[in-house]
Amino acid sequence: MGKIIAIANQKGGVGKTTTTVNLAASLGVLEKRVLLIDADPQANATSGLGIDVDSVELGSYQLLEHTKSAKETIIQTTSPNVDLIPAHIDLVAIEIELVDKEEREYMMKKAIIHLKKDYDYILIDCAPSLGLLTLNALTAADSVIIPIQCEYFALEGLGKLLNTIKSVQRLHNPDLDIEGMLLTMYDSRLRLSNQVVDEVRKHFGDMVFETVIQRNVRLSEAPSYGESIIKYDASSKGATNYLNMADEIVKKNKQTV
Repeated sequence: MGKIIAIANQKGGVGKTTTTVNLAASLGVLEKRVLLIDADPQANATSGLGIDVDSVELGSYQLLEHTKSAKETIIQTTSPNVDLIPAHIDLVAIEIELVDKEEREYMMKKAIIHLKKDYDYILIDCAPSLGLLTLNALTAADSVIIPIQCEYFALEGLGKLLNTIKSVQRLHNPDLDIEGMLLTMYDSRLRLSNQVVDEVRKHFGDMVFETVIQRNVRLSEAPSYGESIIKYDASSKGATNYLNMADEIVKKNKQTV
């Protein structure tokens, strides 16, 4: 049975989509079958895997509306072993459309639960908010990865996200676990970066991934070519970081099986 992992943080610009796309590609390279679900109306994970967002006809919108089955919304990507449920700007409307529905927090869970037998990992790229879309992802997930950028306001808003996770555990998904906190945009030359790493590790200990994602120009360039860092520049620091992270996740999940 596969594992569903949401990548969430209501703060924008912390490396959520970069992490989702490159972790998916890295797990694919490690010969794991991966499904990436783009649950962000900005659809950056979709375009980051080389899919033209304007051409998307079926995706996470229809999945959440239950107008199409999950299998009908899945498309193949050029990344080895990585499939995608794409997003489109239409997804913006979903919060309003689901608000009157019964069990609205469970729409994604009901739609994708049966896919766990087809994939080793299902990764959900969440929107930068704590709205109904993110709530659906957390309710469907087995665990959550929280990217934290190594910058001044890194821990701001983290308490709010952890409270949301606690309330999802209490009300909707008692099995939701924190897969780990991932430090992103690390620059070893900056004292501030090192202070943030120390502070996060001191506060959260084993909950923090060993792997730290370093600032890397190639990593920033890759999405504009519609490619993961693995495809764009497999020898870059960014590719090495995400392959290490994928390896860490695979090893961690072997121990817990």
